[in-house]
Amino acid sequence: MRHLAGAVTVIATGAAGHRSGLTATAVCSVSDDPATMLVCVNRTASAHDLIHKHRWFSVNLLASDQQAVADRFSGRAGLRGDVRFENGAWHTLVSGSPVLLGALAAFDCEVAEAHVTATHTIFIGRVVAATARETADPLLYLRGAFRHLGPA
Repeated sequence: MRHLAGAVTVIATGAAGHRSGLTATAVCSVSDDPATMLVCVNRTASAHDLIHKHRWFSVNLLASDQQAVADRFSGRAGLRGDVRFENGAWHTLVSGSPVLLGALAAFDCEVAEAHVTATHTIFIGRVVAATARETADPLLYLRGAFRHLGPA
């Protein structure tokens, strides 16, 4: 799995004071009509139960200049809950889920389906709002390290 390059995202949920989020690469689009996203969340992640409870989440596709946000949400520093949101400017769109200002793209999603498999739940979310930053490059993850695209 370390050889599967992935876009780096932060999946976030909850309202101010009770937010949670995690860095993830197991994310993809399912359909553009209706717009839907698929995210895989470990059932031991603090955000997992909040996604189940609130039935909303955001997918924040990180730009290459947002590696510090990815580190903060990765869990490596032991940060949890609202403390993770102290880096970056966060706002809401429709659902109230936290959305990162300046993300390469951000998708505000309502849970349409949830499927448990092995250690994770696969959440399929219907996109109810989205934003994009057209001029940024994505942050990538490969072989245990963050990567950046080289010149085109």
